Amino acid sequence: MSEPELQTLAVGRIVRPHGVRGELVVEVLTDSPELRFAPGSVLGMQRRGVVRAQNLTVTAARQHAGRLLVRAEGVEGREAAEDLRGILLTVSSDVLEPIDDPDEFHDHELVGLRVERVSGDEVGEVREVLHTPAGELLVVRTVDGREVLVPFVAEIVPEVDLAAGRLVVDPPEGLLEAE
Repeated sequence: MSEPELQTLAVGRIVRPHGVRGELVVEVLTDSPELRFAPGSVLGMQRRGVVRAQNLTVTAARQHAGRLLVRAEGVEGREAAEDLRGILLTVSSDVLEPIDDPDEFHDHELVGLRVERVSGDEVGEVREVLHTPAGELLVVRTVDGREVLVPFVAEIVPEVDLAAGRLVVDPPEGLLEAE
């Protein structure tokens, strides 16, 4: 059996500098910010999909006015922090802790799954997982090339079978149909 392919997963995005000492305002994109942004954590950096050679090592993180402020090795002063604006902070999928709940999944486990109706008819493939204030949405590329958003809730996605590489949808009328 071959080794599973490691994926790079986004855990945050540097929004802007904070103050003059090099702190970074980070938009959190993970359910575990206390783990991902703990002092000593090493995060990858990408800008527009291009991986940067150097990593970012967290030296401190704190909440301030509803935002996460991060200090990092080598980021001294506002100008250095400004240079990192827009950087996507990432981790490798091999550092993720296993999930004990059988009804919860890491995003990378869902991307690429075949999507089928309860009847067995093929719908398409999961391309992305979007996290919105209203909940998670699966971006599904249909067999006819369209992209549809499917709410990731038990009523609509009653079965996820990672071993078989598929998930089953029971969509309400009109959800998957073309306009």
